[in-house]
Amino acid sequence: MELNPTTLPHQSIYKILTGSVLPRPIGWISSIDMSGRPNLAPFSFFNVVCSNPPTVLFCPMIRSLDGKTKDTLNNVRATNEFVVNIVTEDLLNAMNASSIEAPGEFNEFDYAGLTLAPSVAVKPPRVAESPIHFECRVREIIEIGNDPGGGSIVIGTILRIHADDGVMLGEDKINLTALKPIGRLMGSGYCRVTDIIEMERPKYIPGELK
Repeated sequence: MELNPTTLPHQSIYKILTGSVLPRPIGWISSIDMSGRPNLAPFSFFNVVCSNPPTVLFCPMIRSLDGKTKDTLNNVRATNEFVVNIVTEDLLNAMNASSIEAPGEFNEFDYAGLTLAPSVAVKPPRVAESPIHFECRVREIIEIGNDPGGGSIVIGTILRIHADDGVMLGEDKINLTALKPIGRLMGSGYCRVTDIIEMERPKYIPGELK
């Protein structure tokens, strides 16, 4: 089968992309509006960019129901700050609860039964129950499309990292078994990181390979 994206509805392209590019990490983004009201939402179009400077990105899409931008995007445009909270197995239900499509004044922290923790370098709060947080300042917002199915790339520079001692191995390694992160699949599916395959990257030695 060969498909031309220009002839398909964006809903079909979305299904193909989310069913192929997986598992995807989840960026649980907390932000505030100009009145200081908190917002919390998960984004599986999320990843790291580089470590110097430490940079992450997430991609809020335009809502298909009403064609409006998400509250998270509105907030980061207004304040230039956000926090990435890492989702674990224990927080799966709370993360799912915070994905509810609700008015801007709706408090996802309260709805999901989560605790607000103050940040150090930014104003948006952290999810106290999450073991890892990245406090970020917006570096750039790139608009890709303004129609339903379109979206933006929000690039953020990490200003502070918080990591619970229980998920750390030494000063700079994460204990994957203790962290128990959750990945996003297609539709309503999620996955655990339980089947790990480790292999060393090959090293090129001049003269030994032809």
